[in-house]
Amino acid sequence: MPFAKAGGVRLFYRLDGNVDKPVVVLVHSLGTDHSLWDRQAEDLLPFFRVLRCDVRGHGASESTPGDYSVAMLAGDVVALASALGIDRFALCGLSLGGMIGQWLGANQPERLTHLVLANTSAKFPAPEIMESRRKQALAAGMPAFVDSAMKRGFLPESLAANPPFVASMRSVLLATDPTGYAGCCAAIRDLDQIDLLGKIRVPTLVIGGDRDVSTPWEGHGDLLAERIPGAKHVVLPAAHLSNLERPRSFSAALLGFLLAGREEGEKIRRAVLGDEHVDRSAATTTDFTRDFQDLITRFAWGSIWSRPGLDRRTRRLLVLAITAATGRWEEFRLHVRTGLNHELEPCDLEEVLLQTAVYAGIPAANTGFHAAQEEMQ
Repeated sequence: MPFAKAGGVRLFYRLDGNVDKPVVVLVHSLGTDHSLWDRQAEDLLPFFRVLRCDVRGHGASESTPGDYSVAMLAGDVVALASALGIDRFALCGLSLGGMIGQWLGANQPERLTHLVLANTSAKFPAPEIMESRRKQALAAGMPAFVDSAMKRGFLPESLAANPPFVASMRSVLLATDPTGYAGCCAAIRDLDQIDLLGKIRVPTLVIGGDRDVSTPWEGHGDLLAERIPGAKHVVLPAAHLSNLERPRSFSAALLGFLLAGREEGEKIRRAVLGDEHVDRSAATTTDFTRDFQDLITRFAWGSIWSRPGLDRRTRRLLVLAITAATGRWEEFRLHVRTGLNHELEPCDLEEVLLQTAVYAGIPAANTGFHAAQEEMQ
C-alpha cells in the first residue's frame, strides 16, 4: 500500500494515471476517505494524473491526538505532493477538502493551477455543533451519530433506495478513527476564512447542492462565488455529497472547468482518426474546401468531441450508430477502422449494429455488418 511521511504524519495515497499528464488532487470530506472520489477519478484519468489521499485521521492515514487546524491539513496535502515530486496541481475538495483548498488558494497559490470548491464553506456558522460532534466521537465512537451524519450527507430518497455508494459511505464513516474525526471536527469548528477569499487569485469553480443542509448554497456557496475574484459556480440537485448523488453532472462540471481551452480541435482529430487520415485530408485540401475543413476541425472536433460529458469510446459508438442508421457508409467505415485502432473491439461493433437493427431497421444493420466485417479483415 502506498504511504508517504508528509507533514510529520503517515498518509495513505493513490496516484493513478500517465506521468505526462497534469495532476489533479482530490481531497475528501469529514468522515469519508479517498474512495469518495472513485467515480470522478475514473472520469478524470483520460485527461489527468489523479492523486487522492486519506486526510489525517481518516481511512488508512495516521491519526494524531488533539485538535487539528485547516492550515495543518493543508500543509499535509502540500507536503504529500512535494514528497511525490509534484510541484503544481489542480485541487478539487469537497466540504473539509474545500476548506483545505481555500487555505491553499489564498496562502500557496503558486502550487495551484485550478481550484474547485464543492459543498463547502469559509466559516462554519455554529461552532458549538462541531464541538458537540467532537466530544461525542471521543466519548461514544462513530456509531453514536452515523445515522444523523448520513441524513446530512444524502437526500432522503437516496437513503431510502440505499444504493451501493450510500452503503459504502456508511461503512467508511463507521470505520473512521474517532480520534482523527474529532481532530478534524476541531478544524471545522475553528474555521474562519472569509477574509482570505479575496486573496484567492487561482481560477476557481464553486459547486453546491440545492438541498445541502450542511453547507447550504445560500450563505456558503454563494458567498464563495461572490468573494473569490472571477469564480464560476454550478449548483446541482443534490445534498452535501453531491459528487456521489450526481456523479455525471459533477464530473461534467469539473472536467468542463479544468479542460476549458486546453485541447484544440486538431489535436483531438488526430487522436481519434489518426495522423495518416488527417495528413491525407490536409494534403487534398484546396482553396475551395479549406474553410470547410477548418469548420470541421473547430466545430466537430474542437467544440463537440472535446466536451467531457461523454468519453471517446461512447462518442465513437454514437457515431457508428448514427452513421449506420442514416446510411453514411464512408463515415461509418472510417470510424470502424479508427475505432478498432483505439478504444473499440469487435464486440462493441456487434452491439451497436444489433441496436441499429432494432431502432433503424434490419437493412441498415445488415449493410453495417458487411461493412464492419470487411474493415476487420
